This record gives sequence, structure tokens and C-alpha cells, in this order.
Amino acid sequence: MRAVLTRVKYASVTIDGEVVGKIGQGFLILLGVGPEDTEETCRVLAEKALGLRIFEDENGKMNLGLEAVQGEVLVVSQFTLYGNCRKGRRPSFTEAADPELGNRLYEQFLKECERLGYPPQHGRFGADMKVESLNDGPITLILDTDQLMNTPRRS
Repeated sequence: MRAVLTRVKYASVTIDGEVVGKIGQGFLILLGVGPEDTEETCRVLAEKALGLRIFEDENGKMNLGLEAVQGEVLVVSQFTLYGNCRKGRRPSFTEAADPELGNRLYEQFLKECERLGYPPQHGRFGADMKVESLNDGPITLILDTDQLMNTPRRS
């Protein structure tokens, strides 16, 4: 499972001209699911992501987490995080989970966020979404459960 996590001042996701998810200060999480991912990888990634302390304290140090700043979470599915650009000019997405597994684990990740006390705003799996955000910092991190769980990297 892969996530691109951005610290934002605000973020929103729009589908067919309608804003379906919107947050103020917090984390915008673009989430990709791989074919080997499980409910366990959802739990590990959610705990790591939502536990990050990347907001500045009174001394300007990144030392505060979501709870301290009353932050919110917006999660958007993004299978393109598994895009393979090694050959040619057109990415291949065969390393992403199939849509059934991807949707199931995306929904599980949303449940994990809620379990951790951050009911997420979110997009809709498989929809054509427009995502708007104002990066804060900018602070953007890439999280990969292959690294977090010390599992071998997929080829």
C-alpha cells in the first residue's frame, strides 16, 4: 500500500461538479493499493500516517500531530501510485490491485482512520475526481507499507 501524504491548509475533492469531501488544516492522503495488500497493511499505514508529528510547535519544530492542531483528514484513492514508468512513455498500471480488492481495502483504510479518531472526508473509488489543496510548508511524504513492514519490494 502506498500513500502520498501532504500537510495542507485545506483540501477538497470534487466529482461531477459537486464537492464530496472537504477539510481545513490536516492531511490530504492519496492512497494506492497493491495486489499483495491486506487489512493488516491498512492498519499499519493508517497508524503510521495519522500518528505523524509534522505540524510546527511554538518553536517552529515539526513536533505536533493531528490531534494537537485539531486537524482533519481527506483520503482520495489513487491507483496511479502503482504506475510503472520504467519502459516507454506510457505508464503501466498492472502493479496496482484489481478494482475489487482496491475498493475493499480503500474502504477498510477509511474505517481505520475512523477507528483512530479521524473520520475522514473522502472521494469515491474509481471516480474521475478533481482534487484541490493548499500545501502547507510544503510538507509531502511518501509512505510505503513494503518499507514500513520490512517486506521485500515488488519488482
